[in-house]
Amino acid sequence: MFRRRTSEARHEASGPGGGRGVGPAGHGARPDPGPRSASPGRLSSPASPASAPGSGGGEQGRTAAEPWGPPPAGLDVSVPHPARVWNYWLGGRDFFATDKAAGEEIGREFPHLAEMARAERAFLVRAVRFLAGPAKIRQYLDIGAGLPAGGNTHEIAQRIAPDSKIVYADNDPAVLLHAKALLGNPMLASTPDGTVCYTDADLRDVAAVLAAADSALSLSEPVALIMLGVLGHLDDYGAARSIVSQLMDALPAGSYLVAADGVAVNQGIASTQRRYDESARPRYGASAPAPYVLRRPDKLTSFFDGLDLIEPGVVPCPRWRPDGRDPSGPGGDSGDAAIACCGVARKP
Repeated sequence: MFRRRTSEARHEASGPGGGRGVGPAGHGARPDPGPRSASPGRLSSPASPASAPGSGGGEQGRTAAEPWGPPPAGLDVSVPHPARVWNYWLGGRDFFATDKAAGEEIGREFPHLAEMARAERAFLVRAVRFLAGPAKIRQYLDIGAGLPAGGNTHEIAQRIAPDSKIVYADNDPAVLLHAKALLGNPMLASTPDGTVCYTDADLRDVAAVLAAADSALSLSEPVALIMLGVLGHLDDYGAARSIVSQLMDALPAGSYLVAADGVAVNQGIASTQRRYDESARPRYGASAPAPYVLRRPDKLTSFFDGLDLIEPGVVPCPRWRPDGRDPSGPGGDSGDAAIACCGVARKP
């Protein structure tokens, strides 16, 4: 849910062979088999990104058999958890030996997850810079904040506008335990003028999500709703459209929707994703992620209906206002790099 304040720049431009989560949207697991409301993917403590596989920096003194530190009370680290696997892929430090082993195995078997995750991560950084800068947004509701490394939403926003307020929402118990443990770290804390908090909320319970947001944000003022990699965990397309509409209807004019998800650009990627979903339960047991729906790009675009899309519209993540530092490359339209698409739109 929170990333380190001191190493954002390094994470913006580089990432190891892994994803923002272990599903196509980068979202990891939850204990129940229903669709997730949030990614386990974006929480991290302050550490060097050099521990990531393929980063060339080694493991900064940690061994493969040892965690970076003691786990938060109540966590079972004897089996891999999708959130921590993703954390390992992205160069975080909140993973353990079982997570590292699983991450290496999954990365070899399903390399498309890594490419998509890196592209989504870089898009998030650019999108929040746009929102906090030219768009002058000071409030954020980040659904699916999760666990891995590199520039958290609040770090990016508060660096530009220290008075920014951010509510992170997730419903994965393991992610929430990590969040409680890490929230007290001064390097991850909010600026004195801003607000950072997290809430246990399920995306399918729109009223609960909005109530949690209303506890820290002013819903009469514009809010940026961030939904990276969560919509694919809602297998009913109509229900997913309804949830997005209800959330945006509750926000005032001038609010923004920021969304990114995996899409089915070819049959090979769709087949690979189904194979991953089938392997998740035996691999992770009770914490296996819900199956992920790879929709067509036009269906992802439909989530922005009624909103004013910001140029360049809904595009592969590397093509959304590239800054030359995206690890997926400047084109993002060849191979598997295009399976993650994104967009930013303003409510008129």
